[in-house]
Amino acid sequence: MTSYKKLDAGKKAMLLINEVYHVCKLYPKEELFALTSQTKRAAISIAANIAEGVGRNYKKDTIQFLHIATGSLYEVETLLNIAVMVEILPEEKFNPFERMIDEEIRILNGLIKSYESRPELK
Repeated sequence: MTSYKKLDAGKKAMLLINEVYHVCKLYPKEELFALTSQTKRAAISIAANIAEGVGRNYKKDTIQFLHIATGSLYEVETLLNIAVMVEILPEEKFNPFERMIDEEIRILNGLIKSYESRPELK
């Protein structure tokens, strides 16, 4: 069984969490329980679901958690887009996230395909 810490998907998810936490410090205090909290929770969910997924002994479970991580990644992207739209986050601060998110989507999709092509783990 591979440790999530050794997977590119896990490493990139942790970097994304770090960047999300830094950018959320720019958000106004009134967003603490709205966009700030939701964005952080969605980012954490990516890494948590990758970790839980690769910790499973069944291919079907692993794939399901990786799909959930992908959904959380899209959620982070949407929340950051909302922050740009309502002028909380400057667009130039969003651009690096766009690249990070696109790369993580490609990595997760590749990981899912890899698990789908494997024989049953148990």
